Amino acid sequence: MPATQTPSRDSILANPDALSCTIYRAHETDPDGEERDMGDARVIITGQFEPPQEWDAKARADYFDGMPEDAFFTAVFASEHGSDSKGFFTVEADDYAAVTEQDGTISMFYVCERLEDDSYVLLREEDDEV
Repeated sequence: MPATQTPSRDSILANPDALSCTIYRAHETDPDGEERDMGDARVIITGQFEPPQEWDAKARADYFDGMPEDAFFTAVFASEHGSDSKGFFTVEADDYAAVTEQDGTISMFYVCERLEDDSYVLLREEDDEV
């Protein structure tokens, strides 16, 4: 996503390109424990992740860690609950997003990091069971 202002929560929720998703967070103390359902959100996948131009080959290899570069995307999220609601949450790095695609299929994304502009880098997880 270009270095522009991140859309507001209301504009994300109202955007016709926003997809429904459910956010899951790993168990805080048990890595094998049940993930916590944080709640529903809307997500706009804004495009492919473009690594900074100053990254050299090693920095790119370290970041992508053997994963295909075209599996990384940028996105913005908005909790469906308002900030004054008990159900409100903010997406964090290491969360998982179960995204309902336009055709109704569910795609899983790992939230790699939150960028300085409040957008996120996502890694699409491939379903190995085909």
